[in-house]
Amino acid sequence: MNPITLHINGRALQVTADITVAAALAQAGHGTTRLSESAQPRAAFCGMGVCQECRVQIDGVPHRLACLTQVKDGMRIAGDFA
Repeated sequence: MNPITLHINGRALQVTADITVAAALAQAGHGTTRLSESAQPRAAFCGMGVCQECRVQIDGVPHRLACLTQVKDGMRIAGDFA
């Protein structure tokens, strides 16, 4: 499959088009997807949208679930990644 380019906190990353945002974040070396209200790191846990720990901002829309969202060319992902 041909690679696509997405942007994570402004940095370009090439990935295959058949993965989720959570997988793209993992490929980019981000171990977490956000920080909790008490600044504790959170990451994709269940991988099916139940736990909601993988919430990120995608194309300006907050609280999107990274584990359920397929990557798209030009997508912009923002968050407090560690």
